[in-house]
Amino acid sequence: MFDILTTMVSSWARNRQILYGGGVLLFFFVIIAPIVFVSMYEPASCFDGKLNQEETDIDRGGPCQLLDERLLQPHAVLWSRAFPVRDGFYNAVTYIENPNQGAGVYDAAYQFKLYDEKNILIAERFGRVPVFSGKVFPIFESRIDTGNRVPVRTFFSFVSDFTWERMDDPTIGISIQNERISALDTAPRIDAVMHNNTVLAQDDIVVIATLFDSVGNAIASSRTLVERITPNEEVAIAFTWPRPFTSEVARVDIVPLALPKRSK
Repeated sequence: MFDILTTMVSSWARNRQILYGGGVLLFFFVIIAPIVFVSMYEPASCFDGKLNQEETDIDRGGPCQLLDERLLQPHAVLWSRAFPVRDGFYNAVTYIENPNQGAGVYDAAYQFKLYDEKNILIAERFGRVPVFSGKVFPIFESRIDTGNRVPVRTFFSFVSDFTWERMDDPTIGISIQNERISALDTAPRIDAVMHNNTVLAQDDIVVIATLFDSVGNAIASSRTLVERITPNEEVAIAFTWPRPFTSEVARVDIVPLALPKRSK
């Protein structure tokens, strides 16, 4: 009888140990393990310093805002020229090509340099501008003082490293219509109409007009600003020059540009 009682007590104790141990394991796996896992697990991001989530370089490409420039086509400076405005002052313009759709640079530093016939630097101008995605676009600087010396060569270059990012063009849907040239023999003027074909208002649109002769050489350039244009609105724009052009105008290129915004 004593042996039976001893066996029953021992079995009860063993079952209690098993039940207690199982409860501890269940508590660990149900409560403690998820907490430890969540605290130790760091989800992949574009700022973790690791090559993951289909990135093509560390924290670049894939789903990231920053892009892998090794997979992009190079930009190009197509041409640069300076045009007289008044004695000793020149406007300078350059045309840049970025063939990469959906990819651009939000802030790039640049420099214009103007040289005389002896290849002496007579003026320079610095500025900052986006490299707009997937388009050919002008960069314009006005009233560069050359000290009454005549520039015969204009040099343009970007002077900062590029950080390529995903970029949309906010001027898609902005059109220029009804271009009219007048007073070519006195003080040339171009009038046109900007139309916002989108459902969004646009602010601070810089509009650059460049004129070309019959063989495609640029002969003049100017700039104006449209502070705001609402959806489906039309805004009149104008460009003026104080002197007649030295060549006949064969083509007018008017380009609207607006600061792109990073996607959230």
